[in-house]
Amino acid sequence: MSQYRRLLLIINPTLRQSQAMNHAGALAKACGASLHIAALIPPWKLLSLLEEGDREEAREGFLQDHRDWLKYQVSQLRDSGIEVTSEVTWADDIQQDILDRVADLQPDLLIKQVQRESALRRAFFTPLDWRLLRHCPTPVYLLGEGHLALPRKVVAAVDVSNTLAPNSEINERIIQQASSFALQCEAELHLLYACDISSLYLGDMGGAGLALPDLGRQLLNAHEHSFLMLAERYGVPADRRHFIEGHPVSVLDTFADEQHMDVIVMGRVQSHGLDKLLGSTTEHILYQVPCSVLAV
Repeated sequence: MSQYRRLLLIINPTLRQSQAMNHAGALAKACGASLHIAALIPPWKLLSLLEEGDREEAREGFLQDHRDWLKYQVSQLRDSGIEVTSEVTWADDIQQDILDRVADLQPDLLIKQVQRESALRRAFFTPLDWRLLRHCPTPVYLLGEGHLALPRKVVAAVDVSNTLAPNSEINERIIQQASSFALQCEAELHLLYACDISSLYLGDMGGAGLALPDLGRQLLNAHEHSFLMLAERYGVPADRRHFIEGHPVSVLDTFADEQHMDVIVMGRVQSHGLDKLLGSTTEHILYQVPCSVLAV
């Protein structure tokens, strides 16, 4: 039985060239899940320039145009055997509207196209996708630029730098989510750990008097052993286990590009203080890789 029984897709109907509906429809069909499409329209500033009567007429005409378009899209999905419901509405507070729908519908997965923001804008405003990663209680599937309806390669990105809870628990959830997702999509499942040796040094200063090269080698060996034990526990084939030294964002960016990954499955944790301001690895990955990110 699929882990996904109910999917929620969020779209901006003014961006009709988006592939999000094709991806969500293909996943719903593969899983036998129902799909609800919420087409949320951000505030239209030009309406404020019109007289009140003209404003209401323009507002309703704008909505009806998008309803007609979505009705046709939904009929195509239903013809392919997918159970679909839909809505088109204005959204004055998109984040809250999305979270309200998650609370009401209790979906197993929230699906949305990545909304790319410039580094300058991110310095002053927290992107909507980041806010959803931090506050959405369900797994979030943020679609990248891939054109395949269903992924062919899925990589679970784990962190074995601390085998104690909550890291151990989140690793298990990442692998289980990635494994089920790959199985439903008939995709290859890979396992990756980006081992950042610089952070390991900081976590083990002194190293019982060992010279830095010796300490580094011992730390790498210990973390590789932990990673291989984790891969063994979940039956990941040897040629799909990837232990790579380097900063996680750089490693995942290069790996996803060179290995043609379609989806990266990652964990997300509550951020506080400076970490919250700077953003997590999962958040920064959104703007580095062309593929999709499934955050659990």
